[in-house]
Amino acid sequence: MESIDLPNYYKNNQPLKIKLDPALSPARNAQKYFTRYQKLRNSIKHVNEQIKLANENLDYFESIQTAIDNADPQDIDAISDELINQGYLKEQTHNRRRKKKISEKNLNTFKLNDGKKVLVGKNNYQNDWLTLKKSDKRDYWFHVKNMPGSHVILQDSNPSDEDIKEAAEIAAYFSKGKTSSHVPVDYVQVKRIKKPNGAKPGFVIYTGQNSIEVTPDEQDVLSKKYKKTLNL
Repeated sequence: MESIDLPNYYKNNQPLKIKLDPALSPARNAQKYFTRYQKLRNSIKHVNEQIKLANENLDYFESIQTAIDNADPQDIDAISDELINQGYLKEQTHNRRRKKKISEKNLNTFKLNDGKKVLVGKNNYQNDWLTLKKSDKRDYWFHVKNMPGSHVILQDSNPSDEDIKEAAEIAAYFSKGKTSSHVPVDYVQVKRIKKPNGAKPGFVIYTGQNSIEVTPDEQDVLSKKYKKTLNL
């Protein structure tokens, strides 16, 4: 037998001609096709895994680009250190720098109209430190929705609507959407934020968030920035 007609369940049971190897028994032919199917299925799984990894890397590099766009000249070394630690850049032996310990004085610090303080990470390592180590679990965390941006912490457990709006505007400004209008920003208490095992710097997951749309105004945001570095 050189072929067999079987119903095609994906095309209204229309006949589908399948070639067979006359030298093999029906059972061996079936096993041959099953083996081919398994190889194809495993290949698809591998391709999907590679696509997922590529998307994660793309998201990470976009976060790096956003950090660079918002960085002052003195912040570039910290971003370079992050890329070296993640294996994307090779460290030059003769240019080795002593890595600086992250502290609050490294962060962007803002004062809202009612005097409450907002802290902003300048890179992914600072974002992790600020959100996961520095902040009180009752503080509020802000981040632009579905695009790269800084982690922003409002140091208050019961912010007013105006506080939320001002902090969201800061989060929108320090993001890829800084020049856009109606930027959606998620906000939630720090206690609802988790970092998955093995996740890249700056990546977290969260639940129970609320969202607000704001239009960042550069002059207004920067007017709230502390003129001097704080040591608190």
